[in-house]
Amino acid sequence: MEHLALLTFVRGPALDWSLGLCAAGIILRLFETLGLGRKADLAKPRDDGPGSGWQTIFTRSIPPAGMFRRDPLTYVAGYVFHFGLLATIVLFVPHIEVIRGVFGVSWPGLPGPLVDVLTVASLVALILLLVHRFYSPVKRLLSGIDDYLSWVLTFLPLLTGYLAFHHLLLEYTLMLAVHIISVELLLVILPFTKLFHSVSLWFSRWYNGDINARKGVAS
Repeated sequence: MEHLALLTFVRGPALDWSLGLCAAGIILRLFETLGLGRKADLAKPRDDGPGSGWQTIFTRSIPPAGMFRRDPLTYVAGYVFHFGLLATIVLFVPHIEVIRGVFGVSWPGLPGPLVDVLTVASLVALILLLVHRFYSPVKRLLSGIDDYLSWVLTFLPLLTGYLAFHHLLLEYTLMLAVHIISVELLLVILPFTKLFHSVSLWFSRWYNGDINARKGVAS
């Protein structure tokens, strides 16, 4: 009964609070960023500017020439992790049902076994990226508490979700509650850590592409 009461709480009020805090944090961060303003560009825009802000949103997802060969692990593991995480969040049928219950929208999902494979692939990719960060002198030097906290908060929902789905480690009700708590922690912390890049990167890519196009510089 204790586990059921905990599960009821984390699926109800705790989820509402975490979603509200996440939304408020994102709005605050966007207000701070966009509130910085932008200096007026007095130069005449180039008519033949290469690309645009919208194009840059997509082209920045492709490794620059030569970079993939220099650091293939980062790119391969990064793509695997991000694709697997996205599929797990928005294409796993139980998650789609949660989204339908909260926002009233739904869509078809992927088969459970395929999502299972993608989850494991994402977990392995995250571990490889962490090990690579430890063994890379430059990345280790540039890494701080924020980086490792972001890693933990991203890893735990995937791990606890996998354990809950397969009824491993803890009793199912308790494991599911732990999984939901890990997701709620991620939501609350997201706007205030480097995880905010999941929102801000779209604005920054568009801005960089737009201003570079006006100057006739490829981005």
